[in-house]
Amino acid sequence: MKSLGLLPPLRDILSRYDLWARKALGQHFLCDLNLTRRIAELAGDLSGCTVFEIGPGPGGLTRALAQTEAKSVIAIEKDSRFIPALQEVVEASEGKVSLIEGDALAVDLLSLAPPPRAIVSNLPYNVGTELLLGWLKNAEAFRSMTLMSQAEVVGRICAAPGGKAYGRLSVLSQFCCDVQKVLSVPAAAFTPPPKVDSAVVRLTPRADRPGDVRLEALEKVTACAFGQRRKMLRSSLKPLGGEALLKKAGIDPTLRAEALSVAQFETLTRLV
Repeated sequence: MKSLGLLPPLRDILSRYDLWARKALGQHFLCDLNLTRRIAELAGDLSGCTVFEIGPGPGGLTRALAQTEAKSVIAIEKDSRFIPALQEVVEASEGKVSLIEGDALAVDLLSLAPPPRAIVSNLPYNVGTELLLGWLKNAEAFRSMTLMSQAEVVGRICAAPGGKAYGRLSVLSQFCCDVQKVLSVPAAAFTPPPKVDSAVVRLTPRADRPGDVRLEALEKVTACAFGQRRKMLRSSLKPLGGEALLKKAGIDPTLRAEALSVAQFETLTRLV
């Protein structure tokens, strides 16, 4: 798309519109267009998809997504200061990009476009986990979710049992999706640089997700198990049946929550 290539560099856009990052909104801008192109590539096959981008800021990733095989790109931006800058991307995209000014936490993505859908986003740091937990409720409605967040959060999403990073977010994400960390991004890549590094994770709905386990019930089990993660499961799961429940599931009641696999949490949830 020739006209997108004629847009000024992102640093010029930030300067022209006097845009600066708001800490309260968890904003950090990715101005390296080579990096935004790489993230769009790592999202995999977007052909025919409506791609949702949350918090596009000055529009670097938006430009890259507009040049993929996606059918359309819907950018959702809460901060009204960025709307004029993003309108330049909308106009240059020749109808491929549309813009919604609003809070992504209040937007029903499924109502905006039919399948196939995908999410590709540099998530705002302050609401990234909350957004992901909401999207997991309808994970099968998306071809994929390719998300940049703090490296620590991505580590938790991808963590295996047995470590400190493994927790509720790991279990819920891996129950719904196959997860893969696909890129590490140093803090220096952002303007302004955050205090921590970032990473990109791709989540693809699981083809083998068990149909007899409800996410809502798994949320309840993991909330109990990890709510008091230093306690043995016989204590932390007491409200759901404690030792009797664990015995029925064939799980050692003296284990702690981080020792259980996703499959074992699925077993517990079936019994609950």
